[in-house]
Amino acid sequence: MTEQRTPLRTGGKPLRADTERTIRLILQAAERVLSADPTATMEQIAEAAGVARTTVHRRFATRETLIDALTQWATEQFAAAVDNAASDAAPPLVVLYRVTTDVLRVKIGWGFAMTRAATSAHPEIAQVHADVLAKCDRLFRRAQDTGLLRPDVDIAWARRCYYALIHEVTHAHDEATDADVDALTALIIDTLLHGFGTTPAHPATGS
Repeated sequence: MTEQRTPLRTGGKPLRADTERTIRLILQAAERVLSADPTATMEQIAEAAGVARTTVHRRFATRETLIDALTQWATEQFAAAVDNAASDAAPPLVVLYRVTTDVLRVKIGWGFAMTRAATSAHPEIAQVHADVLAKCDRLFRRAQDTGLLRPDVDIAWARRCYYALIHEVTHAHDEATDADVDALTALIIDTLLHGFGTTPAHPATGS
């Protein structure tokens, strides 16, 4: 399971190193267990994490609290993946590859939590997704300005298609090696930029 090294915090303060390690173990175990069985209990998660049940309950008062924390953590990984890959200094195609690769790793590695985050009404999670959408549109506008995308392309539609490609890939691949992710990234970008036709279709003119 790949993750960006985003510091865990509580009450706005960084956690002690040993506490952070324990919480990471619990969250990683929760992702594995809940991906296999969404009805899994706190006891099963504790067993998978290799910690006592009381340790899990001490960190997370209820199962729902644990799942909320897992969702928030995965969302932070998602935001970090985009932030670390995005750059106005690099060519748009390079950034597109970096962002796609890093986002795929998070979405595949944290599939249960990311699926839950997609429908979450939590304001912080909603803000992360809004920020990512704005960064994606900015990248696509740069791609259009540099000729990577056609001048007549609707940026919002291109971004929605890009999101749909990522969604389909992540739901079809519950597990993936680095080589798999690289190949899937190339597939997504090739499909986005070139599609399946040999020439652009213009039904009105027949050309």
